[in-house]
Amino acid sequence: MLDLRLTQIELAARWRISHRTLEYWRSTGDGPRFIKIGRRVIYRMEDVLAFEDRELSEIAPDEAGG
Repeated sequence: MLDLRLTQIELAARWRISHRTLEYWRSTGDGPRFIKIGRRVIYRMEDVLAFEDRELSEIAPDEAGG
């Protein structure tokens, strides 16, 4: 199994959000799990995928406007 890890900048690019959003989420306890070694923050791909799965929502057709 490939042990892929992302930096804050790489994850922000993946999700097309500001890296500052990830910093805010870490300060509030939101967002995916992360590893902090010294000042470096990294995200394991398995934690990123688990977070994406938790955030996945299904919208009923009548609520989607279609």
